[in-house]
Amino acid sequence: MEVASNKSGRHGGTIKVLLVDDSMVALTLLRRMLSTSPDIEVIGMAQSGEEALRMIPALDPAVVLTDLHMPGMGGLEFTRQVIEKYPRPILVVSVSVEKNSHNAFELLQAGAIDVFTKPRASLESEYMHMSGELVSKVKILAGVHVIRKMGIAGKGYGAPGDNINSKGVIRAVAIGASTGGPQALYSILSQLPHGFPMPVICVQHITEGFMEGLVEWLQSNSQIKISVAGNGDYPFPGHAYFAQEGAHLLIDKAGLFRYAQTPPYLGHRPSINLAFKSVAERYASAAMGILLTGMGDDGAEGMKAIESAGGMTIAQDEATSVVHSMPRSAIDRGAARYVLPLDQIADVIISMVPRVERER
Repeated sequence: MEVASNKSGRHGGTIKVLLVDDSMVALTLLRRMLSTSPDIEVIGMAQSGEEALRMIPALDPAVVLTDLHMPGMGGLEFTRQVIEKYPRPILVVSVSVEKNSHNAFELLQAGAIDVFTKPRASLESEYMHMSGELVSKVKILAGVHVIRKMGIAGKGYGAPGDNINSKGVIRAVAIGASTGGPQALYSILSQLPHGFPMPVICVQHITEGFMEGLVEWLQSNSQIKISVAGNGDYPFPGHAYFAQEGAHLLIDKAGLFRYAQTPPYLGHRPSINLAFKSVAERYASAAMGILLTGMGDDGAEGMKAIESAGGMTIAQDEATSVVHSMPRSAIDRGAARYVLPLDQIADVIISMVPRVERER
């Protein structure tokens, strides 16, 4: 993965944004939402990918927002060309509930950073909530690494270095991620082989309405089964489970998934911290905790719980993270036993499979 910091599109601290959508209604709503922040300036609106590509060199936006479906050059080809010619952060704006919504994640595979629900005329309270979330995403994207070439790791299962080891037999893997997480999860989960003998428990911060699409996209590119965890489900081996939107995913004393509708924990629901703590209580030294790219510090506290219980902990390194804030928080707390580039993490997970399982 080739990365470079995003230094374009800022004048006097203002974040310059280019909007791309064939719907003038959507463009107008997006502009209104972004205008709620004095730190953001919409410097252009294009109704096609071709028009937007012509505008980028002159306008030099810090962030580009693009629709998925547009006549002529669609969002996927537009994203590919922007990353190739004018690398900068791209936010995909899509109708989350549309059929085949996992297609929006193909743009993330092509180099876009995050997804957001396309706005619609609605209640004022919903509009203000969405405006705040959109502004927050744009501000985060304005400072993240720009992915020039999407480095999806290959299918080789090369053994990691001899210095990587666990204190005991690993029986469960827990992964937390935020900004840039879908791409990182793709890189890891797509490499786990059929029959992988451990459950993988995932918490991904994502805009409401996109979790099912994320799971569908990951499943279409993976050998293991991937689904949203159901309340009361048992975490079976060879299966990756994702926390549903708007609830905390925990593991009870019987080893079953349970959802809690308690308030957000340190600003997040689902909380990576709470999920990791639950995994630490259930699996102790048989747990592996992995904290991937993301903004904020969710997961650092929970990873420390796994580390204190004798489990194995890994933080993604800065060079391969879109945003290194979450992994950095874990590292600063002394919670990360290893700091690894993304393309080595799947190999390490596979290497932790008990030898008797690998020889079957």
